[in-house]
Amino acid sequence: MKLSSDGKEFELICFVVNFGVGSKVIKLAKQCGISGGTIFLGRGTVNHPILKFLDLTDIRKEIVLMLGEKSTAEYALKVINEKLALHKPNHGIAFTTTVRGFVGRHFSFRSEQESRGAEIPMYHAIYTVVDRGKAEEVIEAATKAGSRGGTIINARGSGIHETHTLFSMAIEPEKEIVMILAESQTTEAIVTAIRNELHIEQPGNGIIFVLDVTQTYGLRQ
Repeated sequence: MKLSSDGKEFELICFVVNFGVGSKVIKLAKQCGISGGTIFLGRGTVNHPILKFLDLTDIRKEIVLMLGEKSTAEYALKVINEKLALHKPNHGIAFTTTVRGFVGRHFSFRSEQESRGAEIPMYHAIYTVVDRGKAEEVIEAATKAGSRGGTIINARGSGIHETHTLFSMAIEPEKEIVMILAESQTTEAIVTAIRNELHIEQPGNGIIFVLDVTQTYGLRQ
């Protein structure tokens, strides 16, 4: 897995917002220098007596994932926080986490943590975002490289090469996110296999990012 080490730090930005707000989050993020993101549906719970009486305690949510250089991510987080007034109840939450590495959009990255000889975790979480219908190809490529399986999540994307218009309205294509938990010694082979099989580095073909896993339960050797 040929990855650059130019010293830049990258962050994964996660927003959990009310249904319909995800596209606004991505639009604001693009204005701050983030090139795009992925939205998938979730369900939140709220403890409110009236809503409980009406059996409306399950609230549809949108989870927005975006990648950006650390300084850009921090700026985008600040701006979007102000625009969406996340300090107010039920307006959403947001957080960032350090990304170990990723592939896509013409460049690659690996955290300086590895080059400094820091302890490498036993497992990594490999996330691959591709067009709908491509997830099985990701699983197949990963399995050949040593993966024991993965989870496919439906989503929609809005990147610089992905958004189309119809009657002047932005249309966000459907996406699939493949989550794979892999032993750290197999991560490089799995990422390389997915990267080569799906030509991830070509514009609009997807993106891969890798996160450290600190604890696991339920995994079998």
